[in-house]
Amino acid sequence: MSTSENKRSIIVGVFVFLAIVILLAGIFTLGGQQKRFMESIAVRAVFDDVAGLRAGNNVWFSGVKIGTIKTINLYGDSQVEVVMNIEQRVQEYIRKDALARISSESFIGNKNIVIDGGTQQAPPVSDGDVLKAVNPLNTDDLMETLQKNNQNLVAITGDFKELSGKIVRGEGTVGAIMTDSTLANDLRTMVANLQQTSRSTVNASKALSQFTSKLNTPGGLANELMTDKEVFEQLKTSMAQLEEATASANEITENLRTTTNRLNNNNNAVGVLLNDQEFAKQLQSTMQNLETSTQKFDQNMQALQNNFLLRGFFRKQAKEEAKRLEQQPVQPVQQVQPQDTIRQQRQDTLQQKQ
Repeated sequence: MSTSENKRSIIVGVFVFLAIVILLAGIFTLGGQQKRFMESIAVRAVFDDVAGLRAGNNVWFSGVKIGTIKTINLYGDSQVEVVMNIEQRVQEYIRKDALARISSESFIGNKNIVIDGGTQQAPPVSDGDVLKAVNPLNTDDLMETLQKNNQNLVAITGDFKELSGKIVRGEGTVGAIMTDSTLANDLRTMVANLQQTSRSTVNASKALSQFTSKLNTPGGLANELMTDKEVFEQLKTSMAQLEEATASANEITENLRTTTNRLNNNNNAVGVLLNDQEFAKQLQSTMQNLETSTQKFDQNMQALQNNFLLRGFFRKQAKEEAKRLEQQPVQPVQQVQPQDTIRQQRQDTLQQKQ
């Protein structure tokens, strides 16, 4: 065999060796990814819909890859059974009451199974256990919901466009506020008035606070009224006396009202004197007649005194009167008005009444 043939054989052998090494490396790599060369247990989960899940996809637990999907089989009437190979070393962390749900690596990535939950009170899973499955969200339902949301968004956008157009055109209250300068000035004035009212309220609150602090000052009248029982009792007694006085005043007022009603009534003498004009005229005429009769009586008496038949009688009475006056103690002499003066005063009074 020539030297060139030996070189060719050596080169072919080297390439065959490298190919075998690469093949073995690939087998070990794929086996490591698929967990083919590790001890594992098989657990199952039954789903209503696997949403495109395939055998060989990964199984995750708390963000860590712990196994692969071994097989996917139809189960029952319309369900799907998924058998998962899980590393035996993580068996103690997965509990029998854990949940299995279908997820995806990205929005359009491969599907996988994620194991969640589980309580420390439950025992670890064992080979052949069935985990409770959480059915995934259907993509068609999701797209239908998104489609409805898009339609609603289009409707809302149209309404907002119409509303903004009305505002720009000055229609409606908001549009009027944004375009009408008079309304805007009124709004500014109203806001200014509200601010002034707020300031006034703050000032009133401060004044009220100062007033209440003065009320609580020891020694003041209000503090004495609120804290001193003796002052309170005196005030209570004064109020009772004031109530009695008010009741008496009401009673007096009622009596005066009754008296006034009687005076305004013509059924009694005082009422007739005050209200009956006809009676007043008659009374005035009677007084004039009495005055006239008195004058005539005085004249008759004077005539009798001058009569010679009765002159002795009157002289005797005059002497007795003088003797009686001499026996009495002397008193200051009072000026006696003449009869004519008295009559004149009575006539003047009657004329004033008329």
